[in-house]
Amino acid sequence: MARTIETGDLFFCYRPRVDVDRVRGPDDIARFYVVLKPRARAVFRRIIVGRKRLPDVGGHERTWGFVDLVASRPEDVEDELDPETYETRTRGVRVVPPVRPAGEAVYVIADHDGHTHLAHVLELPRTPGPVQEELGIRREASLIVTVRNPEADAPPQAGLPSGRRARYPAELQRRFGDRRFAPLDPPEYLDHPGTELVLIGASADPRAELGIELEPEPETPESADLFTELGMEPDLHPLGPLLTGAWE
Repeated sequence: MARTIETGDLFFCYRPRVDVDRVRGPDDIARFYVVLKPRARAVFRRIIVGRKRLPDVGGHERTWGFVDLVASRPEDVEDELDPETYETRTRGVRVVPPVRPAGEAVYVIADHDGHTHLAHVLELPRTPGPVQEELGIRREASLIVTVRNPEADAPPQAGLPSGRRARYPAELQRRFGDRRFAPLDPPEYLDHPGTELVLIGASADPRAELGIELEPEPETPESADLFTELGMEPDLHPLGPLLTGAWE
């Protein structure tokens, strides 16, 4: 039986490439985000996922990611998901499109046989579509998560530059010992921008794997936590990926 460390709400989002009005597939995506909001704590963590998709659980694929934004107020995260306009000398005005919500889920971080798992069950969309399939978002999944020691040596060009890596309080840093990687326990590692993660596909059936019952709630566009908790503005962000799984 796994030991539950943290539970909360999870949001999947993607950012189209600059000046892309309509996304037709992963090639039109600039960033893929996972946002975690633990229960009973006022903190939002935004994680950038490498390869712009989750690792395949069937092949136990590995993917790198890192925490790029941590905030105590939802508006500080939501503002970073809005469109942005800027001007360049050579190409004039460029538009960074608004983020598209691609899924809402409940999640658990749990310790299991010496590993930490991030498991989720989708609440929206009710039936995953092309967006979720191509981003690796299953209706249910479990990923093993490890945290990289920012003070350990790394191969050239691997991960974040040293100046962008997390700087942990002494208590968290001590947990690494002389290891290059450690379990995500406690999950407060995620409260520090620059935390680097390795995500490993583990299982498509977290209930059977971990013995933990996740309890998704039936959500509607009106009740979705993306809007009520994170504060995303429905009229600003295309909702097709969230509600029907269709690319927009």
